[in-house]
Amino acid sequence: MRILTLNTWGTRGDWREREARFRDCVEQLAPDILTLQETVHAPGTHQALRMLGEQFHIADGQERESGRPGAPQGQGITTASRWPFGRVVEVDLNLTDRTGDFACTCLITEILAPHPLGRIWVAHHFPDYQLDHELERCLQAAAVARKLEELVKESPGHVVIAGDLDAEADADSVRFLTGRHVIDGFSVCYRNAWEAVRPHEPLTTYSSLNPYRQEPDWPFHGIDHVMVRCATAGPTLLATSCRRVFDVGTEIVSDHYGLAVDYEVASSTW
Repeated sequence: MRILTLNTWGTRGDWREREARFRDCVEQLAPDILTLQETVHAPGTHQALRMLGEQFHIADGQERESGRPGAPQGQGITTASRWPFGRVVEVDLNLTDRTGDFACTCLITEILAPHPLGRIWVAHHFPDYQLDHELERCLQAAAVARKLEELVKESPGHVVIAGDLDAEADADSVRFLTGRHVIDGFSVCYRNAWEAVRPHEPLTTYSSLNPYRQEPDWPFHGIDHVMVRCATAGPTLLATSCRRVFDVGTEIVSDHYGLAVDYEVASSTW
């Protein structure tokens, strides 16, 4: 199974040209599941459908931008899958009074994959982006993790969290998800694919070398992640490959680089 995550940068700039290049890269990468951030879904525009066509099942988050300066109207998140969806649940991440100007959300889709994968709960997580909002990101990560624990207890399956988490691996919100931090007496453990496959290589997905990036000195660089829930014996899916994509020459289509992760089923029980 291959999962691809990318912050698409909405319809900014030369988006029709970027869209064509995106389609070419997706055809080459052949992902099974995609988590796309900053896709625009508004009257007259269904960006994800234009980008992916009819070959994928598409679920769009309901939480959408409504006028934040610099953000296209209707910007939000989209999950796409070659396999059909079961249940779709959206977790409200507006947990403090500081999140009102951003469409932070988590779209959880139940993906009904064939054997030997079976059910996969994909949590497309898009928390608050502001540099000083790690408090919100911690609260949001815990809210998502609690909901996933409820869902997997009721309907066991693999659980993947993917998206633009707006925080690096050493941030408390990500440390919580990877089993290194406790929030409100609650803990979980997800295995970060980059850390599993490239443990000695720093992750950079939001780079000052990217020609589309506009902030000259944004301090967080490795902010896009893919991770899988651990059972007693470790992650239920083993990352066999994790690489940066949309990161070279004409393949760059956004102010973020993307990640592509290949998984195989582990022997761990749920």
